Amino acid sequence: MAARILAEHFTAKWGKPVVVENMLGAGGNIAADHVAKSAPDGATLLMAGNAAIVINPSLYAKLPYDPARDLVPVAQVTIAPNLLVVNKEVPAASVQELVDLARRNPGTLTFASAGVGTSTHLAGELFQTMAGIKIQHVPYRDSAALLSDLTAGRITMFFGSIASVLPQIRDGGLRALAITSLRRSPAVPDLSTLDELGFRGFDATAWFGLMAPAGTPASVIAMLHDEAQKAVSAPAARAKFAALGMEAVTRTPDEFAAEIRVETPRWAELIRRVGIAPIQ
Repeated sequence: MAARILAEHFTAKWGKPVVVENMLGAGGNIAADHVAKSAPDGATLLMAGNAAIVINPSLYAKLPYDPARDLVPVAQVTIAPNLLVVNKEVPAASVQELVDLARRNPGTLTFASAGVGTSTHLAGELFQTMAGIKIQHVPYRDSAALLSDLTAGRITMFFGSIASVLPQIRDGGLRALAITSLRRSPAVPDLSTLDELGFRGFDATAWFGLMAPAGTPASVIAMLHDEAQKAVSAPAARAKFAALGMEAVTRTPDEFAAEIRVETPRWAELIRRVGIAPIQ
């Protein structure tokens, strides 16, 4: 969706079609590798998620590309925080009550994720590490099955995207306890961050940004950044992002690169600490 918002703007600006090609698989690695090996002329770009750039280098035994060497940041365009939600029958109305429940029942509470290495998975691992509790990870491939098990009470909790869980929260099937970003979200302004609730520095926010093959001329990067910034700053684009539970951002290439440098070792340390086996 983020790529399509940019593509619409680019197409109108340049007067020729900009095609969005979905390359699924390996947590974004297939798409990232394709762009990394493309000509550095600005014609082939990557809408990168943080998984392929800052998480997968530590999660996979070997990558066919090096994010730091083979790709260059153009513009970070949107962030997507997750919400910590529990089934309505879970006897916990706050994060502290949930932590207390987990301590009384070590290893029996469960948290779902959209797969190993996703922000929904690592948010849960970070939570149990910082809280000093033990909860069981249950990865899913199908979001419908995940939400079905969660609302039915077969899963205790989930760190899900705002767009995926907000309908169930409004219907009363799920209870939201906190948000995983450092700042509150305009979509749920009354919901506290985990940082505010005592988990200092807790940040498990998915982001998406435009990247280009290494070697792309600086003038092309500057032009692409300028147009990407115009695209996400438009009121219509911001409304589309908000409807998806996302927040538009306009970070420069240098700011984007700095965030990547900070996040990469942070996730590497968490993956090492909790002992997630490398994906072969």
